Amino acid sequence: MMKYLRQALISLVILTLLTGVIYPLFIYGIGKVFFSNQANGSLIEKDGQIIGSSLIGQQFSQAKYFWSRPSATSGNSYNGLASGGSNLGPLNPQLVSNVQARTTALESNNPDHKPIPVDLVTASGSGLDPEISLAGAEFQIPRIAQARNVKPEQIQQLINQTAEYPLFGLIGEARVNVLKLNLALDQLSLNLTEQK
Repeated sequence: MMKYLRQALISLVILTLLTGVIYPLFIYGIGKVFFSNQANGSLIEKDGQIIGSSLIGQQFSQAKYFWSRPSATSGNSYNGLASGGSNLGPLNPQLVSNVQARTTALESNNPDHKPIPVDLVTASGSGLDPEISLAGAEFQIPRIAQARNVKPEQIQQLINQTAEYPLFGLIGEARVNVLKLNLALDQLSLNLTEQK
């Protein structure tokens, strides 16, 4: 009996070391060496300051910026500690009210009343989606061009440059990361100011 108990304890210690210490450290090391940016949260810096992550959406409300997809996180919007959807069904009056309010806000803030892309009025499943569709970005061009006093074609060019396309042309849809796109917008404005 003691022989079996000893073998079981030795197996437990070995497996605990392998799966609880050695394997996690090995994977951590691979992440740090080969995928350092991703392992550190895909953080984005500007002027030496961390301003966000390319993986977590943030709220932009100024007319001169692209606006993110709405957040459904509890408490504060875009709360990284409370990732999750609203869990409101399609017939829930609260969801209908939220979508109507977002639609009204977009219509009043965007001079060109084209059909509003659905991702600009509905929250994602995580509530922290950092990306919007190309249609969602293009919908906002007139407002941003007017606020920044730049040509819409220049903004369209930025969208095209920062767009991410489906994997192998099959999985997902074309999209843009809102934070990266807004940083590119700021750089465009800076370049245009310096040229004057």
